[in-house]
Amino acid sequence: MELAVEKYKVAAEPFYLPIGNEVELFEAAFAAKLPAMLKGPTGCGKTRFVEYMAHRLNRPLITVACHEDLSSTDLVGRFLLEGEETVWHDGPLTSAVRAGAICYLDEVVEARQDTLVVIHPVTDDRRILPIEKTGELLTAAPGFQLVVSYNPGYQHALKDLKPSTRQRFVAIEFDFPSPAREMEIVMHESGVPRATARSLTELATQIRRLRDQGLAEGPGTRLLVSVARLIASGISPREACRTALAAPLTDDPDLLAAIDDLVEQTI
Repeated sequence: MELAVEKYKVAAEPFYLPIGNEVELFEAAFAAKLPAMLKGPTGCGKTRFVEYMAHRLNRPLITVACHEDLSSTDLVGRFLLEGEETVWHDGPLTSAVRAGAICYLDEVVEARQDTLVVIHPVTDDRRILPIEKTGELLTAAPGFQLVVSYNPGYQHALKDLKPSTRQRFVAIEFDFPSPAREMEIVMHESGVPRATARSLTELATQIRRLRDQGLAEGPGTRLLVSVARLIASGISPREACRTALAAPLTDDPDLLAAIDDLVEQTI
């Protein structure tokens, strides 16, 4: 049973401001039928970028949020009982291979290594997907591309991609936008005035420097947008920062105090 992929078309063009040559790199990888790996910190725009490129390339986008219980069956498909019949249902990867869609594995290192082996045949020159349970050997339709993302800052020896998997991808590096671009994004996504967006961007720049003091990761642009939307809805800027910025970042009392001081000085 095939998945109707038309509903996975990105209908409206997502708002995305390039931070470098990532658009050109992705288009070149797509044209060369190469899988792409997006590397960057949390909340820097990797998922929005994939949505933007799917719309730009006019391809359906099928997204899989990876986790440690994700199995190869979840990706490829399974037989399910329907009445008195056993019917095959394609998984998201199989659906993308059949339809020539972009399959996006978000935070791919969260998946088990034995699960990721299933993507190997579709990430090399073969571009095939063997389905053992049905005996099919699918060749990827034109337009198919596998895209994965992950945050290198959280990886360690027990949770990283094997070289045999990593080296199948072209890697596109992401980082937080420049302050000017980040301000434009916050304004566009929330509707707050320029002055408010500028203050939030300045605050984020200062908080990101706290990584030297033990902060696991600085606030992403997505987090700033959440703060700005609370402000736009009538929440006071300082309360919005405490609720949607400081609290999601850390539980450490010293770091919370340091962030609160920065909020008092900046907002």
